Amino acid sequence: MSDALTHDDFLGGKIKVWQPRRGYRAGVDPVILAASVLAKPGQSVLELGCGVGVASLCLAARVPDLSVKGVEVQPVYAALAARNGAENASPFDVVVADLRNLPSDLRQRRFDHVMMNPPYFDRTTGTASDDAGKDIAFGGETPLWDWLDVGARRVGPRGFLTMIQRMDRLPEALDALQGRLGSIIVRPIAGRIGRAPELFLLQARQDGKTPFQMAPTLIMHEGTTHQGDQESYTREVSDVLRNGAELRILP
Repeated sequence: MSDALTHDDFLGGKIKVWQPRRGYRAGVDPVILAASVLAKPGQSVLELGCGVGVASLCLAARVPDLSVKGVEVQPVYAALAARNGAENASPFDVVVADLRNLPSDLRQRRFDHVMMNPPYFDRTTGTASDDAGKDIAFGGETPLWDWLDVGARRVGPRGFLTMIQRMDRLPEALDALQGRLGSIIVRPIAGRIGRAPELFLLQARQDGKTPFQMAPTLIMHEGTTHQGDQESYTREVSDVLRNGAELRILP
């Protein structure tokens, strides 16, 4: 194994993923994202900013016979995503591209599902990381509005867009989707009971007419305080992380 990479288990070892030892490393968030995509066998999925492919691979492990395409701006991460897909017997087509300049064939396609885990921080207000890979993953140069604009354009009739993002960027996300997609559901994510949500899941539908809904908060850990190194995920979250269970944004 290269010293520059680690080979990590996800979904309780159902999939194994190569990723850089240093820089941006996929963790829990893409797994939660994949669990909340309500895909069905035979449908098409586009992941914008797929990194090393964790979300796409987790989704494919849960739902068979999907057609999955990933877009990643960093060639090193895109190459690892393709490798991870092949080694997990779940190959998906990975395109190296800036999402604001997609290849013409992608601009002409629409998908049943578009999912994304955009950078959590606004580059215009933050400090760049010394590691280029981490900087693009956490901040990047593409505004959240552009992510959602491109994503909304790629959602097919009655299709869904699903995203995970920092809670303080919810107003920005809702503004970007105004008049574009409907039936918006937001599920806040909090570390523990009694703590303010730090993240949210958002799902919106092409041609959706249902009024905006705020779902109950997803609680990640049992108890109100950290109790040492033992795992403390709630039953719902543990089922997602260890068994690849589906996670409904609106329970």
